Amino acid sequence: AAEGRTASSTRRLPRRTNLQPRARQGRQRPRTPRPPAAASTPHARGRDLQRIAANRPRRNSLTEEDGCQEFNARSRFLYYLFSLGTELGNELFYILFFPFCIWNLDAWLGRRLIIIWVWVMYLGQCTKDVIRWPRPASPPVVKLEVFYNSEYSMPSTHAMSGTAIPLALLLLSYGRWQYPLMFGLILAFCWCSLVCCSRIYMGMHSILDVIAGFLYAILILIVFHPVVDLIDDFNLTYKYAPLIIISLHLALGIFSFTLDTWSTSRGDTAQILGCGAGVACGSHVNYMMGVKLDPPLDTLPLSLSSLTVTVFGKAILRLLIGVIILLLTKIAMKKATIPLACKIFRIPHDDVRKARQRMEVELPYRYITYGMVGFSLMSIVPCVFHFIGLS
Repeated sequence: AAEGRTASSTRRLPRRTNLQPRARQGRQRPRTPRPPAAASTPHARGRDLQRIAANRPRRNSLTEEDGCQEFNARSRFLYYLFSLGTELGNELFYILFFPFCIWNLDAWLGRRLIIIWVWVMYLGQCTKDVIRWPRPASPPVVKLEVFYNSEYSMPSTHAMSGTAIPLALLLLSYGRWQYPLMFGLILAFCWCSLVCCSRIYMGMHSILDVIAGFLYAILILIVFHPVVDLIDDFNLTYKYAPLIIISLHLALGIFSFTLDTWSTSRGDTAQILGCGAGVACGSHVNYMMGVKLDPPLDTLPLSLSSLTVTVFGKAILRLLIGVIILLLTKIAMKKATIPLACKIFRIPHDDVRKARQRMEVELPYRYITYGMVGFSLMSIVPCVFHFIGLS
């Protein structure tokens, strides 16, 4: 009997277990959905309040980036901090930093910084096209910037410039300017760290890319720092320096265009080479005409202790007027060079984006345009300052 009851209860158990959930479901009331558990804490609610509205990554007008992922940045501080860090390796920073250094601080220092910057960026861009490592895959990486997404990843040229410029600034200025060594070391460390970390945060590079860029920049700096004075003296004093510089930089640009298929790095490389050639030629013209932008030797070492409101105001005014002249030069040269190159090489210019993907258009446009920008930076704008009483 006991075995029979056990067997019968065993047979009834599936029917009771099947009926029980239906009975409970019938008595259930509709429940309101609970908020996510992560938002229940004050810390998480604070992060949600700081969340930036959905954004799309900044794009390059020459590329077609389809399927770009929208993103929500939970921390305003980190987002804007690393956006600032990545801008320290972009054109906007260069067109403000180098002119300010040359027009307001020390032209001697500015010329040498540009020489080192040109070689660091050129070697970095060419190395990318030789190694050909792709950018980090997205997903899983969320890319907050796709402006340079068509370029290769290894090494990070942002990390290279973010390492070379502050270290070169420290090496070239210490002893020539009066400031504590610890201040220069802290500035270089913060500058370099901010740029390198920003590329990982933006989803454009892996840690290995950044480390390789950092070490590569130090290696190039070790090679070029001892000879940067010789290069600058050659640019200033040698009779045929402009012809040699223009030919050399143009040949390097043509070589870089043959390394791989088209990407935005082609134009950037030609742009950097053109800027370097323009600055060198402008420096040579100044030297031949007797225009001296370097501070007199008897004023060394230089100091910021004499900074006054008047001096600061003139510096800002020089920067504003000079940058406006540079931008107007860039716009005018762009309007002239692209149609002219298309006409000379018989390339249709109805679609400018496709036309600029041809070496016959992109190389002369970038090289000539930014060569004139560099020449204006070094020679024309200082003459304008002299005529209007701002030198």
